[in-house]
Amino acid sequence: YNVPGRTGQDIKPEIIMQIAGHEHFVGVKECMGHERIAELSSKGVACWSGNDEQCHESRHKHGAVGVISVTSNVVPGLMRKLMHEAPNDALDAQLQPLYTWLFTEPNPIGVNTLLMQLGVCEPVFRLPYTFTSHTAREESVALVKKIGLEHFPTGPKGLQVLADADFKHVLNGDDT
Repeated sequence: YNVPGRTGQDIKPEIIMQIAGHEHFVGVKECMGHERIAELSSKGVACWSGNDEQCHESRHKHGAVGVISVTSNVVPGLMRKLMHEAPNDALDAQLQPLYTWLFTEPNPIGVNTLLMQLGVCEPVFRLPYTFTSHTAREESVALVKKIGLEHFPTGPKGLQVLADADFKHVLNGDDT
């Protein structure tokens, strides 16, 4: 799990190579970009892209075996296509605005807000996380419609722009 943006620490390739021979080492979620994935992949290390916006290129041009993705929670079929079918630059370009939207706020705010607006889960945030702005929520609905609602999971209420008052905040997972 090499995600310096979250951990504050970059696991350098030299360290990865030291642990790559361990019997329990399978590979690495790598968030340092295409060059790092290419370097490690060329040495036989299985790399999963940890950057949704780069995963298509990492998979098809730099040796990644796949992606550990936030976006796959909202468009699983399209992300599967990007990873397991022939390169599809047009689909990757179509999803770029969604990647940007999902990561404008710290993860998991974007994906949780969108799943709530799709009616897949209750609009409950555990603090310190909270919902995106109303304008951002409207933008997400427009993105869903542009990509095609049929590619997204939906709950009984379907896609909707939730109002601020629709959200609840809790201190832990037990007080919903």
